[in-house]
Amino acid sequence: MNRQNTILLLAIAVIIIAGTGLAVPWLLSGAQPTSQSSGTALVGGPFELTDQNGKRVTDRDFRGKFMLVYFGYTFCPDVCPTELQSMTAAVSELGEDAKRVQPIFITIDPERDTVEQMRTYVSNFGAGLIGLTGSTEDIVKAAQAYRIYFAKVKDESSSAEYLMDHTSLVFLMDEKGQFRRVFSYGTDAETMAKGIREELEKS
Repeated sequence: MNRQNTILLLAIAVIIIAGTGLAVPWLLSGAQPTSQSSGTALVGGPFELTDQNGKRVTDRDFRGKFMLVYFGYTFCPDVCPTELQSMTAAVSELGEDAKRVQPIFITIDPERDTVEQMRTYVSNFGAGLIGLTGSTEDIVKAAQAYRIYFAKVKDESSSAEYLMDHTSLVFLMDEKGQFRRVFSYGTDAETMAKGIREELEKS
């Protein structure tokens, strides 16, 4: 999973460099950042999914708000709940600006993450979090738009039928659906809130 995160972050940096001609110091130094921002990276795009209340929604339904997007799954034993807690805590730290940001959790396990399962799961993270699921085709399209890797894996040490290996990154998209910043796995709520606030101040 860490390898996939590194590959994606490097890919985003290459896109930024190619598109803007700007140097990215963390890439040149070989260090991985907790966040990286740019309005030009080719990350994000259209999606059509179903929320935890059974309503079909598209990316355009969130225009006018920043989207804080994470791909994961409800049967994830540790990484996903940790990231979702950081996301929702970061939004809470924004105070009045929290209403400008919509945290979104998109499953990469539609086989098990039904509408009912998503509704129960996201209720553990506060009223503001929206959970999105859909058909396998829907999920694949959304994941491709965000350059997300995921695959089923069998873990003999787990009681679950299978686990999902996946990229663990949090994307910040602006009110027009354009990429602004990516937060790497393990970014704490305070750091994430600071990054979000910096991007909000630019809009």
